[in-house]
Amino acid sequence: MRPRQQPNGYRGRRRLPRLPSKRYAGIVLAAFVGAAIVVGAAAVVVPEKAWSAGPDDPTRLGLSVDDRLNAVDRANRSVDRNGPALNLGQSAPDVWLIPIRSHFEISSLYGARWGGMHFGLDMAAPYGTPYYAAHAGIVTLAAWDSGYGYAVRIDVGNGIENVYGHSSRLLVAKGQKVQAGQVLGLVGSTGQSTGNHLHYEVNINGQHVDPMQFMLTHGVDIRKRQEAANGGTVIS
Repeated sequence: MRPRQQPNGYRGRRRLPRLPSKRYAGIVLAAFVGAAIVVGAAAVVVPEKAWSAGPDDPTRLGLSVDDRLNAVDRANRSVDRNGPALNLGQSAPDVWLIPIRSHFEISSLYGARWGGMHFGLDMAAPYGTPYYAAHAGIVTLAAWDSGYGYAVRIDVGNGIENVYGHSSRLLVAKGQKVQAGQVLGLVGSTGQSTGNHLHYEVNINGQHVDPMQFMLTHGVDIRKRQEAANGGTVIS
């Protein structure tokens, strides 16, 4: 019997092409690295410690306005993934911030002082230190204001007024709309002042209130330089 002939060009059983081992290892490594980056980016937005730490925990992190708005955005998207995202151009009425972002010392509290009444909270800082809006609102005054020296008054709504006194320079104008965290002026010692500091005052329906306690109930502990997420509280 004659052996069976194979078709022309046949060279035996075909084998699948083999990838070079180094190239194959590189492809696999790249795939794993890419997956890790995606997972990491999705998970690391605001450290969980910032939310879970107690008010007296020194590791608790202060949250910036970006962190706050990102937190609100994530909450909104968890309910409605097609809803619009918040951004810094939108008003966030529940955001309260510490007026001075750099180092400062509390030099005087609200209460009786020198035989009279001190209606604000004094935060001593170097001359020219920027100070910022604690809350969004409309500037009702940006000028010399008697004992306050060069001052800024802001109507934040609901009968609440914020006052920033003793400025060396004003960076906003009357009628201007400002957002929380927007620079208002520079620290100075104008008016009835004994040194460079920001006089921060809160008035409700024309009545003076303790700024420290007011801010605590709105998620800001000025003494500890802590800020909670929108409308939260740092009181234990």
